[in-house]
Amino acid sequence: MGARKRIRANSIKEARKQKSFAILRNCPTSPIKMRLVADQIRGIEVEKALNILKYSSKVASRDIEKLLMSAIANWQAKNEGAKMEDAGLVVKEIYVDSGRVLKRIKPAPQGRGYRIRKRSNHVTLVVGSKENELVKEENA
Repeated sequence: MGARKRIRANSIKEARKQKSFAILRNCPTSPIKMRLVADQIRGIEVEKALNILKYSSKVASRDIEKLLMSAIANWQAKNEGAKMEDAGLVVKEIYVDSGRVLKRIKPAPQGRGYRIRKRSNHVTLVVGSKENELVKEENA
C-alpha cells in the first residue's frame, strides 16, 4: 500500500469513528408522518433534538427518540474515552424510506372491495461530532 493510499485510508477510518448510526426497520407508521418528525431534528444538536422529541405530540416522535438514544449508545461504544457533552454531537443525517405495504380489502357497497394500504417505513439516523465538520471545512 502506497503512502497516499494509507493516509487516505486512515482519514476515512477516523471519519468513521466520529459517525455512528442506528436503523429502525418496519416501523408501522406512514412514511409521510415519520418525515414530519424527522425534518424537525435534522442538523440539530443531540440534546436539543431529544428535548424536541420528548415534548412532541406526534406518535412517531417516540420511535425516533428511541432510535436517537440507540445511535448515541453506538457512538459511545465506538468512542469509549470521550464524553458526549464534550464531543458536541449533532444529528448529521436522518432519512425515512418506505418499507413494506400490507394490502387489505375493506368491504364496500354493492359487493365491491376497497383497498387499504397499511404502510411501514425504515428510518436511518446518523450521529456525528460537530468538531469533525469544522476540521473538514478548514481543510477545503
